[in-house]
Amino acid sequence: MIGYYNYSVILTYVGLGSAVLGMVQAMEGNLRIAILCLMVCGFCDMFDGAIARTCKRSEDAKNFGIQIDSLCDLVCFGVFPAVIGYAVGIRSAFGYFCMFFYVLAAVIRLGYFNVQEMNRVQEEGGKRKYYLGLPVTNVSLLIPTMLLLDIPTKFSVVRFYNIALLVLGLAFLSKMKVKKIYMHGLVLVAAFGTVVFFLVYKYGDRIACLPFSTTPL
Repeated sequence: MIGYYNYSVILTYVGLGSAVLGMVQAMEGNLRIAILCLMVCGFCDMFDGAIARTCKRSEDAKNFGIQIDSLCDLVCFGVFPAVIGYAVGIRSAFGYFCMFFYVLAAVIRLGYFNVQEMNRVQEEGGKRKYYLGLPVTNVSLLIPTMLLLDIPTKFSVVRFYNIALLVLGLAFLSKMKVKKIYMHGLVLVAAFGTVVFFLVYKYGDRIACLPFSTTPL
């Protein structure tokens, strides 16, 4: 079989499997499970790089890892959140545009990142200090947090999901500098993510989900 097979991509593939499961659950109206799957994708992405660095690989295998990581990110953090958008009730032409723009922005960002990352490794090496624009993986925490706010505030955050996708897409393509976090920062993010995960697990069934609604959002 073609490809490079080693343990460096295990978490990447686990995240991909979680995204596929989550999309199926979203389409069936199980939004809580879908959001939990999105967060699992985020946790896998958070630590797959650390695992990959412990594996001795050829240059081709490393380049394969970069490509496969971005391809899986596109499914997990590009297509998957758009499917969740359909699950919460997006049906209008504007909503469909927002979904398309979001996925397109994720594609452009990930393709651009691959080029820049390969150039950076060849010219500088070492660890990356910051990103240009919002990394697509951040949505694994931003979207669950946003949807959770709908429960206590009764503000119907889900009604603005299409706008959220539009804003996130613009953030993907922006030139703002986002510092890459390491060590203590990762611990804090993981701790916050664990709290959000627990809240989604406990209260996620209260989040509105309209898989077969014709109401335009």
